[in-house]
Amino acid sequence: MKFRSSDAKGIACILIAAMGFALMTFFVKLSGDVPTMEKAFFRNAFAAVIACVTLLRSEEKFKMKKGCGKYIFLRCLFGTTGLLCNFYAIDHLPLADANMLNKLSPFFAILASIPILKEKPTKIDIMTTVVAFSGVLLIARPSADVSMIPALAGIWGGAGAGIAYSFVRLLGKKKERTSIIVLCFSLFSCLLSLPFMIADFAPMKMWQLMCLIAAGVFAAVAQFSITSAYKFAPARKIGVFDNTQVVFSAILGIVFFSEIPVPLSICGYVIIIGMAVFRWYWNLTHEREEEKEHA
Repeated sequence: MKFRSSDAKGIACILIAAMGFALMTFFVKLSGDVPTMEKAFFRNAFAAVIACVTLLRSEEKFKMKKGCGKYIFLRCLFGTTGLLCNFYAIDHLPLADANMLNKLSPFFAILASIPILKEKPTKIDIMTTVVAFSGVLLIARPSADVSMIPALAGIWGGAGAGIAYSFVRLLGKKKERTSIIVLCFSLFSCLLSLPFMIADFAPMKMWQLMCLIAAGVFAAVAQFSITSAYKFAPARKIGVFDNTQVVFSAILGIVFFSEIPVPLSICGYVIIIGMAVFRWYWNLTHEREEEKEHA
């Protein structure tokens, strides 16, 4: 199956992002009982510094493309709320479960692309999205008590990320620079979390600080990579490769936290990843057939 050069770049970027995000969530969880807002601040602070340095070395500096401001704000809003919910889920769920719920983002990106990008989903897109959510039920295992809160937070983490990536794709079409998008998102997240962090600040031990520094570094690598990925290619073509993060996270969870996924969660992983792979394969095959018809 042939890939355009932009698709191949998108796949490479999303694989790097998957590894980066897996290591980020690993170090976030490893840091222990540090408050969620404090973790969120450090996660974004390093990405903001890197983006700022990158922009200072560019010709356009901090100049934003005309008409992109409102879309950058919406990317920041949905991305930040999704990030905070994902961090809460990481602290209260097995690492692989939290990351799997976050990997619903490509499915939410499909839904969000309807009003944001005016892209009409296919019947296969709709079917696989519906089936994927049955996998969510196996992972979340709904109940009426507070144990559902981390799972619901994890689901919104995926939803917020998916909607945010749709705005990233829109900004890519408008030729906005990756560094501007990353800087605005990182600063927005830092400013939002700062008051909460000050109000509930918990002194950290040196090893916890080192963990959050590592989380920030890997988050920066992942953030630049994921932003570039969705600028190179649409979610329907490359989103499936983002699921490799779950594999990386599951290995880290088993080795370092002795987190063995329960059978129902494993079934949920198989359903969600299976639907992502099926949708990706079907879309590529269908596009190839259309290209032959118009040749």
